Amino acid sequence: MPQDKNATPRAPLLTVEQALGYIRDNLQPIEGYEQLALREALGRVLAADVLSPIDVPPHANSAMDGYALRAADLPAGGEVTLRVTGTALAGHPFSGSVGDGQCVRIMTGANVPAGANTVVMQEDVRREGDVIHVGGGHRQGANVRLPGEDIATGATVLARGRQLTPADLGLLASLGIAEVRVVRRLRVAFFSTGDELCSLGEIPREGQIYDSNRYTLHGMLRRLGVEIIDMGVVRDRREDIAAAFRQGAAAADVLMTSGGVSVGDADFVKETLDALGKVNFWKIAMKPGKPLAFGLLDRTAFFGLPGNPVSSMATFYQIVQPALRRLTGQQDQAPLRLRVPCASPLKKSAGRADFQRGILEYDGAGQLTVRSTGPQGSHVLSSMSRANCFIILPAEWENVEAGTTVEVEPFAGLI
Repeated sequence: MPQDKNATPRAPLLTVEQALGYIRDNLQPIEGYEQLALREALGRVLAADVLSPIDVPPHANSAMDGYALRAADLPAGGEVTLRVTGTALAGHPFSGSVGDGQCVRIMTGANVPAGANTVVMQEDVRREGDVIHVGGGHRQGANVRLPGEDIATGATVLARGRQLTPADLGLLASLGIAEVRVVRRLRVAFFSTGDELCSLGEIPREGQIYDSNRYTLHGMLRRLGVEIIDMGVVRDRREDIAAAFRQGAAAADVLMTSGGVSVGDADFVKETLDALGKVNFWKIAMKPGKPLAFGLLDRTAFFGLPGNPVSSMATFYQIVQPALRRLTGQQDQAPLRLRVPCASPLKKSAGRADFQRGILEYDGAGQLTVRSTGPQGSHVLSSMSRANCFIILPAEWENVEAGTTVEVEPFAGLI
């Protein structure tokens, strides 16, 4: 759970890395776990290391179709003739043993018969009826997979903090493991603030807009597999704001708000947060997404996101999502970033890292390139809808000419 280290950053404008570092130092993974059947565990985070109960493979088996034989029978030169005494198939082992001058026809995956220690590929022998002719150049143990060669009994198969993938489920099933211990779902409550917001199904009054942020937040949180508590739109009234913060902090591991934390917003929002816990109001050197609040309301982590829709999403992906993963005990994982040429010019002023919305695609020559989605205002939510990546421009950069190599962060795997 969160822990307050009383170490407020002093910088007037924090970098994304500084903000992430401070948040990481003040959060600890939640407690509690569930025991789940394998089919129910996809996407969940392991609460303990998984150790293999068996060797994989459990028996010596053949890596090729061929003939199982004794290495002692292999010729140093010339050719040797061996008698075929049976067949070994995957799931149907040969029940006898291989003696002097004998061999067994064997298929890939079949257990190597007793007495044999080498498999010669079928392409390297000449068969005539019940005998084969084998030449030189073969080594002892060739084409034999030994017990425990892939995984040994007691070895750590998957480490605590791993988010389970379909391949992981198959791996666990191959070990006969039917259930796993996973971290309980993180509980995240969120609400939007502002008298200007109107919920879907309502008719907007003059000066009101529909609340989109709760729907993007709900979607982003659902992708993370957390338990979601949507508290709706809270009006700009002191008693309503205070009640919402108390309710959210009591019900969830994390409380998030959209809007209400920028300079100039209603003072009672900040007053309420100060009364309930320790919250820092930051200016982050990123665009979009400059305002951000983070802190602890008792034992509940709090994130106050900007109200502009693109700012809210960019801040969530770059700062909040890594924090939520830390709370579930997930292993640290740097996002995939690529360097590609930019096919369009980009506008930028120095001072803040810019997370522009882009379209990553192949050009006519089959080379990956990126281009802008168009207008990049923090209110242009369609720029996020059209995009499939962030174009990440360092704080010191200014306008970018077409053809410049830039860094991109694909949405695939991020969102």
